[in-house]
Amino acid sequence: MNLIENLNKIFDSRIRLGIMSALVVNAELNFNELKELLDITDGNLASHLKTLEESAFIKVQKGFIGRKTNTTYSITKAGEKSFKIHLTALEKMIGTVK
Repeated sequence: MNLIENLNKIFDSRIRLGIMSALVVNAELNFNELKELLDITDGNLASHLKTLEESAFIKVQKGFIGRKTNTTYSITKAGEKSFKIHLTALEKMIGTVK
């Protein structure tokens, strides 16, 4: 059995892994919440969010709170499924190393 076949290259980045981990346990988070949680720059976060959005793993909703823009992110069904497959593959790899 190939231990790495179910690992998803999209989740190789620790930042994307962090974004997905945060979104799998929160219904939605806004840009600033993710930025603070992961302690990264605006540009770095935006670039990783774009990759996840283009892969259809997260959904982006733009809105306003008063006059201020508010962008929220949530995980899609496809994103949740892919992420769980990735985590299971990691667990299996770790299990065989013991």
